[in-house]
Amino acid sequence: MTCRTDQDPESSRPAEKHPESTTRTDEDRPSDAAFSALLEDDVEDLYENAPCGYLSTLLDGQIAKANTTLLSWLGRDREETVGRLYFADLLTVGGKLYHETHFAPLLRMQGEVNGIALELKGADGTRLPVLISSKVKKGSDGQPLLIRTTIVDARDRRAYENELLRRRREAEEAREETERARREAERDKERLQSVLAVLQRSLVPPSLPQAPGMEAAAYYHTASADQLGGDFYDVFALGDGRWGFFLGDVCGKGPEAAAVTSLTRYTLRAAAMHDADPITVLTTLNTVLHQHYIRGDPRYCTAVFGTLTPHASGVTVRLASGGHPPAVLMRADGAAEYLPTPGGLLVGILPDAPFKDVTRELRAGDTLLLYSDGLTEARIGPEGARYGDDALLDFTTDLAPAGADKAVSAVTTLLESFGDGLDDDTAVLAIGIPAPTTSREEQT
Repeated sequence: MTCRTDQDPESSRPAEKHPESTTRTDEDRPSDAAFSALLEDDVEDLYENAPCGYLSTLLDGQIAKANTTLLSWLGRDREETVGRLYFADLLTVGGKLYHETHFAPLLRMQGEVNGIALELKGADGTRLPVLISSKVKKGSDGQPLLIRTTIVDARDRRAYENELLRRRREAEEAREETERARREAERDKERLQSVLAVLQRSLVPPSLPQAPGMEAAAYYHTASADQLGGDFYDVFALGDGRWGFFLGDVCGKGPEAAAVTSLTRYTLRAAAMHDADPITVLTTLNTVLHQHYIRGDPRYCTAVFGTLTPHASGVTVRLASGGHPPAVLMRADGAAEYLPTPGGLLVGILPDAPFKDVTRELRAGDTLLLYSDGLTEARIGPEGARYGDDALLDFTTDLAPAGADKAVSAVTTLLESFGDGLDDDTAVLAIGIPAPTTSREEQT
């Protein structure tokens, strides 16, 4: 603050009225008592009771002057401070080290240092965070005389910084906890998928037996690694030269569907061992499912069950269907046809369900293809149209003649081409009679 002692010529002119002065009232002017108090203010009073601390030291750091504000912060008497202590005596141990290695050398080189964060030590040992600015006062000859220091209380700032640090630590801990939870969830998911994969493999045979004079191949597409599918298939010997086979689809997914799948596979095999007639086997399965789930959540499935009876000229296939898509018969001459079983109802939905069977002869080069509806219900094209029965018949017609392995491999490639359009589990089973090989094919 600068005070003028000489009279400015411009000040003798009448003061121009400010536009706002015309609206000022007596209430806006300081009271007489306040005006008198302003006149009584002096430089010493402003120095002693300033909102910040002031300190003057000799060049060696001995305190020569300190204002009341600083002394009250430190809880010290003027007599025991001025002329007795050095500036470094007011600092904490860490502050002294910083003062000696950084602050003082920088002050000597630059002549002033501004806004350095340090901690002062009160008379009772308490720490006072402050911001310190020091400047070397020089005489008329340019030689340093003393050091003047301004000290700003930084307790509020320190509290704010500590709060920011606390919030940052809490945010870091929250992020770390979230990351730990994510990693744990990933591990749980991997463990779940591993368990589900084991369970899923237990619902379908690990490999298919190869009956004399016949070949069989299968493929299972799982729509979701996080859920157990409800599709199932199997090929097994009946013990009298005949073979049994089935393929089906249980309603729903997850553990409940897996339980129905397990019960269905066991029932089909057990019933076939007692009486392998396809209609009888599906009737037994219908009774078991209906009685088992009638009091709780109703469960049902679609299924195809059949028998294979070898003879001198080929194999007789007899099969019955309970609400399942019809099997496709690919002939050795390149033709393909559906084997319809009209009237077959969903298995387990009614206490008495009618089933019908169909019989066909398989000759050398013929292949029977069974599948679940995930194949024909797959969505294709930009509008999401269903793949459909007609497209499958065209596909198998172009494919025929094909053995079991080639047929399943071709259908597997077809399923993969659907991408996200294949959103349901799909089982494929092919059973065929190998075509006779020529001498050139045998040599190859």
